[in-house]
Amino acid sequence: MKQMKRILVTFMALVLLVPSLAMANDSATVKTPAADLRSSLDQLLSEHFVLATTYMMKSYEDAPDADEVWDKLDQNAADMTPAIASVYGEEAAAQFEDIFRGHNDYADGFVEAAKSDDPEARKKAEAEVDEFVNEFGSFLATATEGNLSEEAAKEVLAAHEQDVLSVFDHYVNEEYEKAYTAFREGFNRMFGISKALSTAIVTQMPEEFAQTKADSKAADLRSNLNALASEHFALATLEMQKGFNQADDYDFVTWAENQHTGDFKAAIASIYGDKGAEQFEKVWQQDHINAQSNLVTATLEEDEEARKMAEQSLQMFAEDFGAFLGTETEGNLSEEDATAAIWAHEEDVLQTFNHYVEGDYAATYDSFREGYGFMFGIGETLGDAIVKQKPDQFGGEMMPEAMPDTGMGGTSDQGVTAWMWIAFGILAAASAGLVYRKKVNQ
Repeated sequence: MKQMKRILVTFMALVLLVPSLAMANDSATVKTPAADLRSSLDQLLSEHFVLATTYMMKSYEDAPDADEVWDKLDQNAADMTPAIASVYGEEAAAQFEDIFRGHNDYADGFVEAAKSDDPEARKKAEAEVDEFVNEFGSFLATATEGNLSEEAAKEVLAAHEQDVLSVFDHYVNEEYEKAYTAFREGFNRMFGISKALSTAIVTQMPEEFAQTKADSKAADLRSNLNALASEHFALATLEMQKGFNQADDYDFVTWAENQHTGDFKAAIASIYGDKGAEQFEKVWQQDHINAQSNLVTATLEEDEEARKMAEQSLQMFAEDFGAFLGTETEGNLSEEDATAAIWAHEEDVLQTFNHYVEGDYAATYDSFREGYGFMFGIGETLGDAIVKQKPDQFGGEMMPEAMPDTGMGGTSDQGVTAWMWIAFGILAAASAGLVYRKKVNQ
């Protein structure tokens, strides 16, 4: 209760200060109202994809943790409802919840159809997905007053649903490389959806977002780092579970991690050049990805000494990568803070794995959601350090044109609901920030 009061106090203070701070601070930053909104949508939408695909795989295999994944998938949808209510009111929120939470139920239809090899059941599930795409696409277009067109909304929703089904179908057919290729493509598509949706909302209500942009270069950087950081966490936790279970697709999850490392290396190269990218890859792979595999092997063999060595490798990685980030950002992200944040992330990975090994699946996925959310704090902090280091590359935060008059005098009704959007985004950011600071200070 005390923590929630602190969050609310922080939230109220930020609501009052955001307009003046955003307008008064001309320096490049990833921390703007529009970027906060986009980042919140990054987290919720990408987590939905991870949980949906994970649930379908686990349910198909009758895995003992399938029900817990389902509970978290449903909770993820429930977490989106307050955001809709804050913008468009309780009636629209109820409509959203009915559409969005209800569409999660279709997962069981596809799973049961695959188990029973029932083409008619599959067609029925596909028809329900088509209905969802049409209904939710229409909802989004109406809510954003056409700033996200109905055609575009339906197109991206249909692509997302196809991504989920592609992962599942390839998994069922034991086409694991294709399954994890589809996973990576579908995961990253969610960040494109959050960009389109946040940009539509900010375009619809520009003044209420202090004339900042959801698609600025700085916001793009933050979102790209969000994607890289959170995908790593999702793949790392899945890889360790698959390794512990000695699953047939284990090698293909590690393959996906290697593909992800290549993408991360390319992102580092685009900012710090090939030399920085080579140094990153050496640190990232040797004492990090390899240590995860060693830890799984040690757990299976009940080798405590090998497990301690793997954990020490992870601690060394946190120190080495923290030093790398501190140097490359020229101290805009201090080595000490970077190391603390990275080790906090590694503790999340270890805790999630340990709960899984113990068979405590409720704790496993509580830890997963907390650790997944933590990665977005890292994306924000690292992104802001890079932007402050290289402001010439990440300028242009403000809307270039004068904002239209609402014609209502004072604050419009649209403005009131938009401030509620900002409220939600800042509340989410404040909550994540408190978790982030608590972790790195432990």
